[in-house]
Amino acid sequence: MVYAIVRAGGRQEKVSVGDLVTLDRVTGQAGSTFELPALLLVDGAKITSAAEDLAKVSVTAEIVENLRGPKIVIQKFKNKTGYKKRQGHRSELTRVKITGIA
Repeated sequence: MVYAIVRAGGRQEKVSVGDLVTLDRVTGQAGSTFELPALLLVDGAKITSAAEDLAKVSVTAEIVENLRGPKIVIQKFKNKTGYKKRQGHRSELTRVKITGIA
């Protein structure tokens, strides 16, 4: 089984060909492709982690859709002072399909 650990949006994701992965927003329209930098490559029993070998590895992904994550509600309250604060947040996300690891 071939898989790679890639850097995506400040996090690391384990991906293999055909996987659907949700990442932080990536610029581009649905159908466009881009490359992700590989940090580790596992090809059966062979593990590649050297920087000069990983420079030759390309992990390509295709944008499936842009979406927004679930709403997160942030509430702050201090007793006996009348202080209340409410804030909401929805993350901008992109769902991508891994098309190749070479």
